[in-house]
Amino acid sequence: MHNSLTFGHLLDDAGLLALEHQLHLEEVLGNHSWHADLQQPLFGFTGDRTITCTGFHLLGTAAPDLGTWLWAWANPSDFPDAVVAAAKGLRDFGHQHGILELVSPEVPFAALPGSPTQPHLVAGLMTDAAKAVTGIWTSYQGDAGGGTRAAFLVQHPDFQLPAPEPARVMRVIQQGLVGLTLHDRRRALHSYATRRGLGADVGRDQGRLSGPGLEAVIDFDELGRVSGIKATLAQP
Repeated sequence: MHNSLTFGHLLDDAGLLALEHQLHLEEVLGNHSWHADLQQPLFGFTGDRTITCTGFHLLGTAAPDLGTWLWAWANPSDFPDAVVAAAKGLRDFGHQHGILELVSPEVPFAALPGSPTQPHLVAGLMTDAAKAVTGIWTSYQGDAGGGTRAAFLVQHPDFQLPAPEPARVMRVIQQGLVGLTLHDRRRALHSYATRRGLGADVGRDQGRLSGPGLEAVIDFDELGRVSGIKATLAQP
């Protein structure tokens, strides 16, 4: 069977919406510390606010000494099924679509797009791909000791995005299309607009977005890079 879906596609599909969720999470949490009990299982935040997550999923860990990402289902620590269920679902999805990054127990940093060397960047790529598959859009990374980063998907009603707000949407588009590691910015823009309920007409040279209080035109050059962004904003 010809595989038409790649790991890079998942990163494009997730990129902008994942970014908006992380911006929202930072605002919700403020100054905070995190705690997790994987056996109970329990995940929460304390600080400016106390939040106990209604659901959480350990995806895996990125270890700098080994230079590899280890999926939670392959970890010998034998975590409870509920904690690794999302990671196992990603493995099944990877088998279905022939995406090696999701089915290999350990993935070398160098095998990932851009060959990242920092654990937090590796964990970010893996969580973004996971978001596009699971539809759980908020993630959190924690220090697991020795520079290793543990990556989680976390759920709570307060983590859900409010309705699209024009200035925020444009910040996400500008920051994401320029700053994120994207393979196809047109695909990323269309995916974000569709998932956010915005009107979108994305062609080879130009993308047009519309929504309450928002009209935006994004120009692309011959290499698919952003060459210009024009927007008209009003309060919705």
